[in-house]
Amino acid sequence: MGLFLGLALSACGGSDETAETPRPAMVVHPVGGVEAALTAYAGEVRAREESPLSFRVGGNLTRRNVDAGARVRRGEILALLDPGDFSLQEQAARAELAAAEAELARTRGDRDRYAKLVEQSVVSRSAYDAQVAAWKAADGRVRAARAQMEVMRNQAGYSQLRAPRDGVIASRQAEAGQVVAAGQTIYTLAADGGREVAIGLPENRIREFSVDQPVLVELWNAPGERLPGAIREIAPAADPQTRTYAARVSLVGEAVNAVELGQSARVYVQEHGAKAALKLPLSAVQRGAKGGTAVWVVDPKTAKVSLRPVRLGAYGDTEVPVLSGVAATDWVVAGGGHLLREGVAVTPVDRDNRPVLAVPAKEAR
Repeated sequence: MGLFLGLALSACGGSDETAETPRPAMVVHPVGGVEAALTAYAGEVRAREESPLSFRVGGNLTRRNVDAGARVRRGEILALLDPGDFSLQEQAARAELAAAEAELARTRGDRDRYAKLVEQSVVSRSAYDAQVAAWKAADGRVRAARAQMEVMRNQAGYSQLRAPRDGVIASRQAEAGQVVAAGQTIYTLAADGGREVAIGLPENRIREFSVDQPVLVELWNAPGERLPGAIREIAPAADPQTRTYAARVSLVGEAVNAVELGQSARVYVQEHGAKAALKLPLSAVQRGAKGGTAVWVVDPKTAKVSLRPVRLGAYGDTEVPVLSGVAATDWVVAGGGHLLREGVAVTPVDRDNRPVLAVPAKEAR
């Protein structure tokens, strides 16, 4: 009987020991500080002035003198339309002007002759007035014909597409032999001068951004090197497809010379109201007392967890800023927190399942 009771007590003791075996718990340190208050947005380096270039008249594109990436000077001829029809139209306008001028000369002579005759009372005053009206009408036709000839002359000049300013051809949208319409884009010219980064700002945080707000720009091919910049403009309406607000970030000082057109970049923007907040993954957040928020924090001496209330900032996609409640050196449970209870012992591990704290040895019985 005594042996049976001893075995039973021994078995019970083994169950307690098994029940108290610490369970693994993935833990992390709150990260960030100043870095956590920066949100990155992907962007592309663009010219501050980007002009779509097109002909003011339609026609057959006979020659294309430059290609994408070419540097051009102001006034340089970039492309040509077939000038045949424009030359014929100009010739027709010249002929119309010549005929109108001949008619004007005739009516002027008739007016002058009738002026002398009316003084001699050879013709009536009404006949003279008719000649004056004919002369004025002829003069009006000359003016109209001259204006039409100038239009036709301009049309002939419009068959040449010239660069409006110095810059680089950013893109090309037409080929020689193609029939193009008036206003159809042939090239896109990136003018020399300012360089900017085009980004999209999220709809749910648009009120946190403002014009002239300072930012940092990091090129993809120069990681770790951040250039100063500022938000120059924000679109007044969101894009209907991406639901983001287009924004332009201008570069400051020598940063303009450090970028090239088309480069990919990250734009880091200071989060509103979180100047030096720490950040935790969303999986670490638990429901606290009275509907508040809390996190499980591991005591490094005992490896036991305690629920600590925290104050959080605006939730992000995967992380949330912690405004108060934890320090950067705390070990916070980032996974499986819903299975824990106050004072339970755990085996803290990192994301690679490696222990990060020595589990305290059990007290000798």
